[in-house]
Amino acid sequence: MKTLKILAILITTTLLSQCGSTKFEENPPFAITSAIYNNWTGGVPGNKGITVNISYTALYPIKFDSIFFLEKTAILESSKTKDKKFIAANFMTSKKTSVTLAKNASEEINNTVTAIKKFPYELKQNEAIISYIVKGKTKYFKVKSIKKGKSIFYPSTRKDNDIK
Repeated sequence: MKTLKILAILITTTLLSQCGSTKFEENPPFAITSAIYNNWTGGVPGNKGITVNISYTALYPIKFDSIFFLEKTAILESSKTKDKKFIAANFMTSKKTSVTLAKNASEEINNTVTAIKKFPYELKQNEAIISYIVKGKTKYFKVKSIKKGKSIFYPSTRKDNDIK
């Protein structure tokens, strides 16, 4: 599962580096019927993020890839109910970081700092870019009206005996 996530991040990073001169599709093979994002908190203390849910219609199956939103990138997941099609993405916004240092400090001297890439788009808070694949070509569509929904609070999954 971790290998799949790493592969997805590498693909997304590659797409990001090619997005600077991206041309957006004016008439994609789908129509957005609603788009909403929700901030969420909970499950585990300090956990928070944003979920984007977009419903759409299409005459044939679309292979959705990624979404660029609020200066973040995530892989889109497709789902379907009886009569509605959805794509969704989850962005972690927690500030958790972990660093493992070598026991011998001299081993850390040659380590380099990872460069932070600039987000490739200037988007308003209610805009996102969706990438999708048609006939082997990646295409991009700008969603211009994502509405902010209510915040979601999940109860903690910790039990009292988990805290020591």
